[in-house]
Amino acid sequence: MLNSKLDILQAEAIGDLIDARSQAMRRAALGQLDGGLSRRLLQLRSSLIDLEALIVYDIDFPEEDDGPVPREKVDKAATAIGESLKALLATAPAGELIREGAIIVIAGPPNAGKSSLFNALLGRSRAIVTEMPGTTRDALEAVIDSGEWPLRLVDTAGLRHTDDRLERLGIEVSERYLADAHVVLACAEDPERLGETVDLIVRNSSAPILPVHTKADLVSEGDKIVWRQPAISVSAETGAGLQDLLSAIDEVLRKEHGEVALDLPILTRARHRRALSLACSELEQFQRAWREENLPVTIASVHLRTAVLALEELIGTVEIEDVFDRVFSSFCVGK
Repeated sequence: MLNSKLDILQAEAIGDLIDARSQAMRRAALGQLDGGLSRRLLQLRSSLIDLEALIVYDIDFPEEDDGPVPREKVDKAATAIGESLKALLATAPAGELIREGAIIVIAGPPNAGKSSLFNALLGRSRAIVTEMPGTTRDALEAVIDSGEWPLRLVDTAGLRHTDDRLERLGIEVSERYLADAHVVLACAEDPERLGETVDLIVRNSSAPILPVHTKADLVSEGDKIVWRQPAISVSAETGAGLQDLLSAIDEVLRKEHGEVALDLPILTRARHRRALSLACSELEQFQRAWREENLPVTIASVHLRTAVLALEELIGTVEIEDVFDRVFSSFCVGK
């Protein structure tokens, strides 16, 4: 909080708390509302101002008793701040996923059990399920809370060649979702169709693919199918394998986007990522100029000021610059 008022980050957290569709998002919003991210950013801002104070002291008071500031001291301080900024920035992919939800696209040929799987994971009937191919003409989307991540399940039109203009439009929507997916569930009843489905998905998506053997309840013990690649067997009818599938999705997301540490400050918005990226970039440019000594120190230090301003804009501080206050409190100037 600034002057006992909410800062911008905390105000954003109120909106996120209202809109939260999962336990993970609620926990992240409550942590941000409590000021966890704000305090971390203020600490980083304070460290950058300390670094600025070293530069100002070296420029304006070179003859004082403390003498010139060792160059390695400045470089070491910049390195430590840079590592802290990058550590916080590394939380952005997982944080944004927690806020927006991971797009999980259910894809496969017509009648592969996609809509039944969608309904079973959702726990209620949202998608129409019939034996007629091409029933799903548009993408259906719903959010479920898997515990670790909010999942935006998307039931898509069957992937196949068709001359039906309306069905083709539905398939084009499916292809757009595939391009944006975080995980794709490739659904099929048999190994041959599974291979064909994976091939079609690879053409339209770079997301990780989880092969799914649907309608597993229709296969008797004596007629077990030999799959050429590992597939998760599920049954929308009996519920078998659904928890294994959700666990596999969580594992893929964890591998791709990092662990979810909701007890620590995390970045949850693109705005947060942009500001931290700018601060990191400016600090790196300062450190490069400092090491190479190819710019006057007064010019190189502008990068530090820009990094500070990026954090101040992010958190919403508008206080008067206090570098000289830090100089006079840290050094014996004029005594």
